[in-house]
Amino acid sequence: MPTVTVPSTVRALATQLAEPRPMRRGSVSERFVKCNRPGCLCTERPDARHGPYYSLSRVVNGKTRSRWLSAEQAAVVRAQVAVGRQFRQQVDAYWDVCEHWADTQVTPPEAASREAVKKGASKKPSTSKSSPKSTRS
Repeated sequence: MPTVTVPSTVRALATQLAEPRPMRRGSVSERFVKCNRPGCLCTERPDARHGPYYSLSRVVNGKTRSRWLSAEQAAVVRAQVAVGRQFRQQVDAYWDVCEHWADTQVTPPEAASREAVKKGASKKPSTSKSSPKSTRS
């Protein structure tokens, strides 16, 4: 089996992906809510709404799942979500360089078609034409 030389970009991205870090999918929301209790200022003044309340939301098996967070948890989870997004970008970049690397190991299509012409490959068959109509009536 021949020795394969791994391109440095592939190796560098693989090393980054192998570094374990706490991460997560989803998004963190900050909400201020109106309670609708009689006499509460929040019903009349948007700046008097209750909150902030924080939540983490993500889609799991086609359903949105949410979880309430404290302000301290929200700060930690926001950082974890950012790391998760960065990881996804690194995975996409890894795929790109691996596909480019794989392309270098395959004969380009134009070279393959030139080789087929040299070997006497047949041309594309012509489309059949209908027979001419008879002039007899």
